[in-house]
Amino acid sequence: MDAALPIFTMFTNIQAVIIDLDGTMLDTAPDFLVAINRMRTEFNLADLDITTIKNFVGKGSENLIHRVLAEDFAEDQIALHFDTALATYQRHYLAINGNYSGLYPHVMEGLQAMRALGLRLACVTNKPVAFALPLMEKKGLADYFDVVYGGDSFTRKKPDPVALLQVCADFDLPPSQVLAIGDSSNDAKAARAAACPVLLVPYGYNHGEAIQNVESDGIVASLLEAANLINR
Repeated sequence: MDAALPIFTMFTNIQAVIIDLDGTMLDTAPDFLVAINRMRTEFNLADLDITTIKNFVGKGSENLIHRVLAEDFAEDQIALHFDTALATYQRHYLAINGNYSGLYPHVMEGLQAMRALGLRLACVTNKPVAFALPLMEKKGLADYFDVVYGGDSFTRKKPDPVALLQVCADFDLPPSQVLAIGDSSNDAKAARAAACPVLLVPYGYNHGEAIQNVESDGIVASLLEAANLINR
Protein backbone atom coordinates (compact mmCIF):
# COMPACT_ATOMS: atom_id res chain seq x y z
CA MET A 1 0.00 0.00 0.00
CA ASP A 2 1.41 3.40 -1.00
CA ALA A 3 0.51 5.88 1.74
CA ALA A 4 1.14 8.81 -0.62
CA LEU A 5 -1.58 7.67 -3.01
CA PRO A 6 -5.04 9.19 -2.30
CA ILE A 7 -7.00 6.08 -1.41
CA PHE A 8 -10.34 7.30 -2.74
CA THR A 9 -9.05 7.42 -6.33
CA MET A 10 -9.10 3.61 -6.33
CA PHE A 11 -12.82 3.27 -5.62
CA THR A 12 -14.61 5.39 -8.19
CA ASN A 13 -16.24 2.52 -10.12
CA ILE A 14 -17.24 0.11 -7.35
CA GLN A 15 -20.60 -1.58 -7.94
CA ALA A 16 -20.60 -4.19 -5.16
CA VAL A 17 -18.89 -4.97 -1.84
CA ILE A 18 -17.92 -8.31 -0.31
CA ILE A 19 -17.70 -8.11 3.50
CA ASP A 20 -16.26 -10.60 5.96
CA LEU A 21 -18.26 -11.44 9.11
CA ASP A 22 -16.14 -12.43 12.14
CA GLY A 23 -13.78 -9.63 13.12
CA THR A 24 -15.16 -7.26 10.47
CA MET A 25 -18.86 -6.83 11.22
CA LEU A 26 -19.19 -8.81 14.45
CA ASP A 27 -16.95 -9.39 17.45
CA THR A 28 -17.73 -13.10 17.75
CA ALA A 29 -14.70 -14.10 19.83
CA PRO A 30 -16.80 -14.15 23.04
CA ASP A 31 -19.10 -16.74 21.43
CA PHE A 32 -16.09 -18.82 20.41
CA LEU A 33 -14.69 -18.55 23.93
CA VAL A 34 -17.85 -19.86 25.59
CA ALA A 35 -18.35 -22.73 23.14
CA ILE A 36 -14.69 -23.78 23.17
CA ASN A 37 -14.42 -23.74 26.94
CA ARG A 38 -17.62 -25.77 27.28
CA MET A 39 -16.10 -28.28 24.89
CA ARG A 40 -12.84 -28.27 26.85
CA THR A 41 -14.76 -28.88 30.08
CA GLU A 42 -16.12 -32.10 28.57
CA PHE A 43 -12.52 -33.09 27.80
CA ASN A 44 -11.42 -32.20 31.36
CA LEU A 45 -9.17 -29.43 30.01
CA ALA A 46 -8.57 -26.00 31.50
CA ASP A 47 -10.31 -22.95 30.05
CA LEU A 48 -8.53 -20.80 27.48
CA ASP A 49 -8.56 -16.98 27.60
CA ILE A 50 -10.08 -14.58 25.07
CA THR A 51 -6.71 -13.42 23.70
CA THR A 52 -5.73 -16.98 22.83
CA ILE A 53 -9.06 -17.56 21.12
CA LYS A 54 -8.79 -14.36 19.06
CA ASN A 55 -5.41 -15.50 17.77
CA PHE A 56 -6.97 -18.77 16.56
CA VAL A 57 -9.95 -17.25 14.71
CA GLY A 58 -10.22 -16.74 10.97
CA LYS A 59 -9.44 -19.94 9.10
CA GLY A 60 -12.58 -21.93 9.75
CA SER A 61 -13.87 -24.20 12.50
CA GLU A 62 -11.57 -27.10 11.66
CA ASN A 63 -8.46 -24.98 12.02
CA LEU A 64 -9.83 -23.40 15.20
CA ILE A 65 -10.41 -26.75 16.89
CA HIS A 66 -7.06 -28.11 15.72
CA ARG A 67 -5.27 -25.16 17.31
CA VAL A 68 -7.35 -25.43 20.49
CA LEU A 69 -6.44 -29.11 20.85
CA ALA A 70 -2.80 -28.36 20.09
CA GLU A 71 -2.67 -26.43 23.36
CA ASP A 72 -2.80 -29.78 25.18
CA PHE A 73 -2.18 -32.65 22.75
CA ALA A 74 0.55 -33.82 20.41
CA GLU A 75 -0.30 -34.13 16.73
CA ASP A 76 -1.11 -37.85 16.86
CA GLN A 77 -3.41 -37.26 19.85
CA ILE A 78 -5.14 -34.37 18.07
CA ALA A 79 -6.13 -36.74 15.28
CA LEU A 80 -7.66 -39.13 17.81
CA HIS A 81 -9.77 -36.45 19.50
CA PHE A 82 -10.51 -34.13 16.59
CA ASP A 83 -13.87 -35.40 15.31
CA THR A 84 -15.39 -35.61 18.78
CA ALA A 85 -13.99 -32.21 19.75
CA LEU A 86 -15.31 -30.56 16.59
CA ALA A 87 -18.78 -32.04 17.01
CA THR A 88 -18.86 -31.06 20.69
CA TYR A 89 -17.74 -27.52 19.91
CA GLN A 90 -20.33 -27.14 17.14
CA ARG A 91 -23.08 -28.39 19.44
CA HIS A 92 -22.18 -25.80 22.07
CA TYR A 93 -21.67 -23.06 19.51
CA LEU A 94 -25.05 -23.63 17.91
CA ALA A 95 -26.68 -23.38 21.34
CA ILE A 96 -25.19 -19.93 22.09
CA ASN A 97 -24.58 -18.55 18.57
CA GLY A 98 -24.77 -14.76 18.82
CA ASN A 99 -25.57 -14.59 22.53
CA TYR A 100 -22.20 -13.12 23.49
CA SER A 101 -21.16 -11.41 20.24
CA GLY A 102 -21.76 -7.80 19.26
CA LEU A 103 -21.60 -5.42 16.32
CA TYR A 104 -18.51 -3.32 15.86
CA PRO A 105 -19.04 0.47 15.79
CA HIS A 106 -20.62 1.98 12.66
CA VAL A 107 -21.33 -1.36 11.00
CA MET A 108 -25.03 -0.64 10.51
CA GLU A 109 -24.34 2.92 9.41
CA GLY A 110 -21.79 1.62 6.91
CA LEU A 111 -24.16 -0.96 5.48
CA GLN A 112 -26.93 1.62 5.21
CA ALA A 113 -24.59 4.05 3.45
CA MET A 114 -23.48 1.36 0.99
CA ARG A 115 -27.07 0.47 0.21
CA ALA A 116 -27.88 4.17 -0.26
CA LEU A 117 -25.13 4.27 -2.88
CA GLY A 118 -26.87 1.47 -4.77
CA LEU A 119 -24.15 -1.08 -4.03
CA ARG A 120 -24.90 -4.78 -4.00
CA LEU A 121 -23.59 -6.56 -0.90
CA ALA A 122 -22.29 -10.06 -0.29
CA CYS A 123 -20.97 -11.64 2.90
CA VAL A 124 -18.17 -14.18 2.50
CA THR A 125 -17.06 -15.82 5.75
CA ASN A 126 -15.12 -18.92 6.73
CA LYS A 127 -17.80 -19.64 9.35
CA PRO A 128 -20.06 -22.59 8.35
CA VAL A 129 -23.10 -21.18 6.59
CA ALA A 130 -25.48 -22.91 9.04
CA PHE A 131 -23.94 -20.76 11.79
CA ALA A 132 -23.49 -17.59 9.71
CA LEU A 133 -27.08 -17.21 8.51
CA PRO A 134 -28.87 -17.39 11.90
CA LEU A 135 -26.19 -15.17 13.44
CA MET A 136 -26.72 -12.53 10.77
CA GLU A 137 -30.47 -12.74 11.29
CA LYS A 138 -30.11 -12.36 15.06
CA LYS A 139 -27.89 -9.29 14.70
CA GLY A 140 -30.01 -7.58 12.05
CA LEU A 141 -27.49 -7.98 9.23
CA ALA A 142 -29.17 -10.47 6.92
CA ASP A 143 -31.46 -8.11 5.03
CA TYR A 144 -28.56 -6.01 3.76
CA PHE A 145 -27.00 -8.89 1.81
CA ASP A 146 -27.94 -10.35 -1.56
CA VAL A 147 -25.56 -13.29 -1.18
CA VAL A 148 -24.01 -15.10 1.80
CA TYR A 149 -21.33 -17.79 1.41
CA GLY A 150 -19.85 -19.71 4.33
CA GLY A 151 -16.69 -21.71 4.78
CA ASP A 152 -18.49 -24.87 3.71
CA SER A 153 -20.23 -23.37 0.65
CA PHE A 154 -17.29 -24.45 -1.54
CA THR A 155 -14.53 -27.04 -1.30
CA ARG A 156 -12.00 -24.32 -0.40
CA LYS A 157 -12.11 -21.44 2.09
CA LYS A 158 -10.44 -18.03 2.10
CA PRO A 159 -7.62 -17.27 1.36
CA ASP A 160 -8.70 -19.20 -1.74
CA PRO A 161 -10.58 -16.77 -4.02
CA VAL A 162 -13.32 -19.19 -5.12
CA ALA A 163 -16.12 -17.58 -3.06
CA LEU A 164 -15.17 -14.05 -4.11
CA LEU A 165 -15.07 -15.06 -7.77
CA GLN A 166 -18.49 -16.67 -7.40
CA VAL A 167 -19.87 -13.42 -6.00
CA CYS A 168 -18.49 -11.55 -9.00
CA ALA A 169 -20.21 -14.09 -11.26
CA ASP A 170 -23.45 -13.84 -9.25
CA PHE A 171 -23.46 -10.06 -9.68
CA ASP A 172 -22.20 -10.24 -13.28
CA LEU A 173 -19.41 -7.81 -12.45
CA PRO A 174 -15.66 -7.81 -13.11
CA PRO A 175 -13.56 -8.20 -9.93
CA SER A 176 -12.21 -4.67 -10.39
CA GLN A 177 -15.70 -3.35 -9.58
CA VAL A 178 -16.17 -5.50 -6.46
CA LEU A 179 -14.50 -4.21 -3.29
CA ALA A 180 -13.62 -6.70 -0.54
CA ILE A 181 -13.51 -5.62 3.12
CA GLY A 182 -12.06 -7.80 5.87
CA ASP A 183 -9.92 -7.91 8.98
CA SER A 184 -7.22 -10.43 8.14
CA SER A 185 -4.53 -11.64 5.77
CA ASN A 186 -7.00 -14.33 4.66
CA ASP A 187 -9.33 -11.64 3.33
CA ALA A 188 -6.53 -9.70 1.66
CA LYS A 189 -5.01 -12.77 0.01
CA ALA A 190 -8.38 -13.95 -1.27
CA ALA A 191 -9.12 -10.51 -2.71
CA ARG A 192 -5.73 -10.24 -4.38
CA ALA A 193 -6.11 -13.72 -5.89
CA ALA A 194 -9.55 -12.74 -7.21
CA ALA A 195 -8.21 -9.39 -8.52
CA CYS A 196 -10.63 -7.46 -6.28
CA PRO A 197 -9.56 -4.24 -4.52
CA VAL A 198 -9.43 -4.74 -0.76
CA LEU A 199 -9.72 -2.63 2.39
CA LEU A 200 -8.94 -3.88 5.88
CA VAL A 201 -10.21 -2.86 9.30
CA PRO A 202 -7.75 -2.67 12.22
CA TYR A 203 -9.97 -3.93 15.07
CA GLY A 204 -10.44 -7.58 14.08
CA TYR A 205 -8.47 -10.72 14.74
CA ASN A 206 -5.88 -11.39 11.96
CA HIS A 207 -4.45 -14.39 13.83
CA GLY A 208 -2.79 -12.12 16.40
CA GLU A 209 -0.66 -10.30 13.81
CA ALA A 210 -0.54 -6.57 13.01
CA ILE A 211 -2.93 -5.72 10.18
CA GLN A 212 -0.56 -2.94 9.08
CA ASN A 213 1.81 -5.64 7.84
CA VAL A 214 -0.78 -7.09 5.46
CA GLU A 215 -0.65 -5.88 1.85
CA SER A 216 -3.92 -4.15 0.92
CA ASP A 217 -5.36 -1.04 -0.70
CA GLY A 218 -5.89 0.67 2.62
CA ILE A 219 -6.96 0.42 6.26
CA VAL A 220 -10.26 2.00 7.30
CA ALA A 221 -11.52 2.59 10.82
CA SER A 222 -15.02 1.32 10.05
CA LEU A 223 -17.42 0.18 7.36
CA LEU A 224 -18.84 3.70 7.35
CA GLU A 225 -15.43 5.10 6.47
CA ALA A 226 -15.20 2.55 3.67
CA ALA A 227 -18.61 3.65 2.37
CA ASN A 228 -17.50 7.27 2.45
CA LEU A 229 -14.44 6.41 0.35
CA ILE A 230 -16.64 4.78 -2.25
CA ASN A 231 -18.96 7.78 -2.15
CA ARG A 232 -16.08 10.10 -3.09
